[in-house]
Amino acid sequence: MSHEILSVLEYMEKEKGISRTDMITAISGAIASAAQKGINAGREIRVDINPRTGALKAWNQLQVVDSISDPALEIHIEKARLEKPDAQIGEIFEREIDPSFLGRIAAQTARQAIMQRIRQFEKERIYDDFKSLVGDIVTGTVRRRERGDLIIDLGKAEGVMPPRERVPGEDYAPGERIRCLLLKIEQTNRGPDLILSRANMNFIKRLFEVEVTEIADGTVTIEAMARKAGYRTKICVNSNDPKVDPVGACVGSRGARVKSIVRELGGEKIDIIRYFPDPLQQLEEALKPAVPRNVKVDQRNRRIHFEVAEDELSIAIGRQGLNAKLTSSLLGWKLDIRKIEEQKVGFGEKVEMAISAIEQIPGIERGIAEQLVAAGFVSPEAFAGVGEADIVSVGFSAETAADIHSKVQSFLQGQAV
Repeated sequence: MSHEILSVLEYMEKEKGISRTDMITAISGAIASAAQKGINAGREIRVDINPRTGALKAWNQLQVVDSISDPALEIHIEKARLEKPDAQIGEIFEREIDPSFLGRIAAQTARQAIMQRIRQFEKERIYDDFKSLVGDIVTGTVRRRERGDLIIDLGKAEGVMPPRERVPGEDYAPGERIRCLLLKIEQTNRGPDLILSRANMNFIKRLFEVEVTEIADGTVTIEAMARKAGYRTKICVNSNDPKVDPVGACVGSRGARVKSIVRELGGEKIDIIRYFPDPLQQLEEALKPAVPRNVKVDQRNRRIHFEVAEDELSIAIGRQGLNAKLTSSLLGWKLDIRKIEEQKVGFGEKVEMAISAIEQIPGIERGIAEQLVAAGFVSPEAFAGVGEADIVSVGFSAETAADIHSKVQSFLQGQAV
């Protein structure tokens, strides 16, 4: 018996990390409790285990009295003094008993109680070991799937990655090493469950803190984030040191830092954006290379209405509207995006605009302006390098041509001044 107990103590101490003192207390209490429910029912039993040898001793505890009412719990003072001469009324007298008399049923009950206490110790140990790691990255090995959950071995315990916390498109093979975020510890009837995540936004934040020393030391701060796991992430960064470029620090030399994170995420696209406290400046930065125009702000409903050029509309919205959704989440404002309606100018309108431009020249009447436009002179600048002979060639007399040429040159010289 002592050898078996000693083996249990050594195994639990080495493999499970449960201290020998705690195990001895649990086993002693379990055996005593089980014995009191067995053939020794009604008696008070104390059990002690030697931590070095595993030897088990047991005592029947009796109260010293001068008149016995319950022989199972009491002993007469005269009888007690035969074994302990200084025994006094009211004290507890302990009589050692052979552990084998505790009974087989008691032993079986004790075994069940011991296993239950061991499981309880393990649960408490798991919580104590991992409670300080909540929100940090942990590394483990993929073991198996259970009811859709991915079970990951973290060494001292197993973690659970539910389907909602996995990245779409990622495949997890048994035996594969994997990094995850310890999202939270859930207390259940089975004990604490370590909930892991790779889809949570804070997983990327922690990756940046690990990879970028400027973020770890507080020089660069992450001000806002938005993510669609497996597809795209937008992250706003700011610098507390004017000499440090926050975007450059996150990207790294030749993109080494951000590439490392992208590889960890299986190719998920990451947009690193400089932070601006003004939402309109932040909008402009987040939508690059698209340029927001005709911006209108609805402060009451926190909506921003703006337009972009037709060829930039697909960039601003993104595939399945993802870029617009992430930008909206990043800013905390709803976005209404439309393309700029370009007004098409007809031929007649263009001719009228050209005639008006020629009429700006002092002394040129509308009739002459119409003739000049018809001849191809659509603006005063069109006369640059044109001589009187050229004007005559389009149907004007030499005198009229000279007059037109003189007025045009005077106008152009006045514009130059």
